[in-house]
Amino acid sequence: MRLLDYQRNVFRNTFDGARRCVQGLVFSTVAIVSSVSLAAGQEDDGMVLIPAGEFTMGSNKRDEAGRAREFGSRKPWFEDEHPQRRVYVDAFWIDRYEVTNRRYRRFVIEANYWVPAPWRENGYLLDRRVLAMADTDTLRSMAGTVFGIDKNPDKLSRDQLLDEISQARQRLDNLPVSGVTWQNAYDYCAWAGKRLPTEVEWEKAARGKQGREFPWGDDWDPTRLNIGRSERGEGVVPVGSYRNGRSVYGVYDLAGNVMEWVDDWYGPYPGSDMSATVAAKRYKVVRGGGWGGVGHYAISHFYRSAYRFYLKPDSAFVDLGFRCAKDASSGSGTSD
Repeated sequence: MRLLDYQRNVFRNTFDGARRCVQGLVFSTVAIVSSVSLAAGQEDDGMVLIPAGEFTMGSNKRDEAGRAREFGSRKPWFEDEHPQRRVYVDAFWIDRYEVTNRRYRRFVIEANYWVPAPWRENGYLLDRRVLAMADTDTLRSMAGTVFGIDKNPDKLSRDQLLDEISQARQRLDNLPVSGVTWQNAYDYCAWAGKRLPTEVEWEKAARGKQGREFPWGDDWDPTRLNIGRSERGEGVVPVGSYRNGRSVYGVYDLAGNVMEWVDDWYGPYPGSDMSATVAAKRYKVVRGGGWGGVGHYAISHFYRSAYRFYLKPDSAFVDLGFRCAKDASSGSGTSD
């Protein structure tokens, strides 16, 4: 659903869901939300320069113990990472953090773009100036059903309700955007003057030139990444929450939080010994592992920097997001 269509339906769908309909607010909603976003100004690009040079990509490991079958994995472990090799990569910039709701919101508004499905449920696009048009009973109904506010809404004044709702919305700002398809991610990066990272670039940013097993080193440490331990229970956490999990280049959340789309179609590496290949140009590569793991499992294998997963390009999940990259020759990124 594109933004304008979302706005035309938001009061009917969301406010009706709260047992109260607000009338006559459709077109003013579009103008208000747009003006609020545009007033925010330009944001820091927050990119990291990855230097040119070789790094160790892939692995030669084999699943001798048959753990893939044990955990019900739909593809053999390690096979699509073969062969391990040294790969040269030109210098490039990559986002220090996964793209956030706040950044993606600006894109949705300015481009009249498709609204991610999670936002239709959590009221993220309903700015305070829009909500101020609703009556107090509607706000009280929405406080719990839409924004998940624990306080008893009947004991809150109108201003207190708006404050609580605004704070609930702001908590979503720095969460990585999720529920986006590969095309959504591609379009955002193009709009921002960037592109999706290639699979090789993503892995170098995660592993460094020495080919670390995980972004932080070679030893598994579940305290260095988000694998579903959000204090508030949503699964995802604000980007950059795990400082001790960043890569040698200072790139955050390359393991855990949300899985990340990259540019490439999934297939065997050159010289691969894969026993079977996936149909050409059917799946896109996904990297990094999300907070939900794979299936019901969140184990170290899925967060290794060489690990490859694949999804149909139109897939969209609550633990699937992305970050952008760009050529070093296209200009500098801004450090945080």
